[in-house]
Amino acid sequence: MPNKKIIIIGPTYPYRGGNSLFISHIYDLLKEEFDVKIYNYKLLYPSILFPGTTQIDKSQSIIKKANSIRIINSVSPFSWIYTAKRLKQENADLIVFDWWHPFFSFCHFTISYLIKKKYNDKILFITENIVSHESHFIDRILTKIGLKNANKFLALSDNVAKNLRDVSEGKKIYKSQLPIYDCYNEIEHGASEALGKYLGIMNGNKVLLFFGYVRKYKGLDILLNAMPDLLKFDHSFRLLVVGEFYDDESTYREIIKKNELENYVILINKFVPNEEVAPYFSLSDLVILPYRNATQSGILNIAYGFLKPVLVTNVGGLAEFVEEGETGFVIQPNSVKEIVAGVKNFYDMKSKINFDQNIKNIVGRNSFKQLPMLFNQIINNN
Repeated sequence: MPNKKIIIIGPTYPYRGGNSLFISHIYDLLKEEFDVKIYNYKLLYPSILFPGTTQIDKSQSIIKKANSIRIINSVSPFSWIYTAKRLKQENADLIVFDWWHPFFSFCHFTISYLIKKKYNDKILFITENIVSHESHFIDRILTKIGLKNANKFLALSDNVAKNLRDVSEGKKIYKSQLPIYDCYNEIEHGASEALGKYLGIMNGNKVLLFFGYVRKYKGLDILLNAMPDLLKFDHSFRLLVVGEFYDDESTYREIIKKNELENYVILINKFVPNEEVAPYFSLSDLVILPYRNATQSGILNIAYGFLKPVLVTNVGGLAEFVEEGETGFVIQPNSVKEIVAGVKNFYDMKSKINFDQNIKNIVGRNSFKQLPMLFNQIINNN
């Protein structure tokens, strides 16, 4: 009997970022048991709408490169119609849309509408987010439109599953998690010592890491404003801020200047290629996610891939993936005092808690590994 056929609509290489990495992990996990194809984008975001430098992964080391058909133009209805025509010819057992932003509302609605008759009860939407992190009222309307033709959903956190109930119209919601992104460990990362020397980080420094692109909802300004109180406690603290600024960098530079943090905060304003990720995590003691709001975060899963404990705010689904006092700590959002107390608590407990083993334990229980079994259930409507 031939394997069941699954078509995934989502970005993968050559696109960069968390969505591409996520789809590639799904492909790698499912391809051994299913006939899997990816319908990729030939245009993801129009350049005028993309705040970063490039959407293309220009890393020298490509860690995940799933095979795909680049077919979808996110702003061309003609492309949507052609994609739907191709999908109807596939005779797939499941069509999977990756949903993460209301920008794709009309694209996903049109394609799913045109194939709905052919694929009755075979259209699954994986919901990484329900609405964007900095959403407006119009985003919620667009989200309802974009998800309208889904037959079933796969949520990646309890928080997303809860929010889905407002738009799912009683359709079945399955649950999984983001994978643990330990793929960066496959790249040689013995350069951490050289990087530390280059950045002026000394043995004995307490190194905190904020990683990923910078936008207001991620709360970097709150973390920067917590640094003076941490330095009063211990002048060995260093904060690494590593990621491309989608906000105006000068806003954060002003906070650093105002608080005289120039010698204690290191800003690396760029998208970090795959081969450079590991040294930053290897240098760090604690990865901090001081987000104002969130669903889940691939940064947390990268941290766990390096067995690094985390300090996260209790927003969205972030806290779901932290075992308090074992793999990290959860604090209240929008609070300098909470960050200061959380960091101090980590260093007080650092020698008393086996964070490495605890993180290995939670990694071993990650439900993403059960995705083939779950997809069999989804296909069989169980």
